[in-house]
Amino acid sequence: MSNKLLKIKNLHTKIEDKEILKGLDLEVNKGEIHVIMGPNGAGKSTLAYTLMGHPKYKTVDGEIEFDGENINELKADERGQKGIFLSFQYPEEIPGVTVEDFLRTAKSSVTGKRQMVMKFKKVLKEKMDLLDIKEEYASRYLNQGFSGGEKKKNEMLQMAVLEPKLAILDETDSGLDVDAIKTVAKGVKELKNDENSIIVITHYNKILEYLKPDYVHILLDGKIVESGDINLANEIDDKGYETVKAKYSR
Repeated sequence: MSNKLLKIKNLHTKIEDKEILKGLDLEVNKGEIHVIMGPNGAGKSTLAYTLMGHPKYKTVDGEIEFDGENINELKADERGQKGIFLSFQYPEEIPGVTVEDFLRTAKSSVTGKRQMVMKFKKVLKEKMDLLDIKEEYASRYLNQGFSGGEKKKNEMLQMAVLEPKLAILDETDSGLDVDAIKTVAKGVKELKNDENSIIVITHYNKILEYLKPDYVHILLDGKIVESGDINLANEIDDKGYETVKAKYSR
C-alpha cells in the first residue's frame, strides 16, 4: 500500500487567458504537514483552488493524482467526496443557517449518508470539546458576527467533522492575532494523523513556530523553486524573497 496521498506533476493552470501555475511539482505523503510560502502573485491561492477543482481555474497541462487516482476531470463536490477540504482565507457569513445545521448538511453531502440529528449532535460535541469550543457556538449563525479567531475555529471544526484525507488551509492565519494563530495551530495538530495530510499556505512564518511542519516549499512565479524544513522559512523571514527571486529570475 502506497503512503503517497498527493502527487502533482508539471501542473499548468490558467485563469481566463493568464497562466498562473507554470509547471508545478509537489508530492505529499500521508501523515505530513507541508507549508507553501511565496510572495503575492506567486500562485499560492491558485494552487489551492486548482486542487479543490474551482471551475474558474483551468488545468491546461499536467496531472493531479490523489490517493492513486487522477482527479483532473473531477468537479469540486466530487473532490470533496474523495476527501479534499479547502479552508478559505475569508469565510462567508451565512445568516439563518446555524453552525450545526451547516456541518450536518456538509457531512451528509461528503459521505453520501444522511446524518441523524441526535447522533450527529454527539459527534459534534466531541469535536468541539477536542478544539475547546463552547457548546453554544453550534447554535450561532455561520460566521455571522464572528471574530477572525472564531471564524478560524469554525474552519477547524469543519475539518474535524468532515475528517478529510487532505486539508488545504489557504492563508488561514492572515490577519489573526497570536492567540488565534495558536488556535489554528492547535486544531491542525489535534486533527493530523497517520492517514491524512495538511497543506498550509501562508505569507508568514509565525504559525510555523507552533505547527512544526515536515516540509516548507517556496512558490515563485507558478513553480515550487525550493523545498526544505523550518530553517527555509526562517531564512525567508530574515531576508525576504528578494534573494530567492534573484536566484531564479536569471
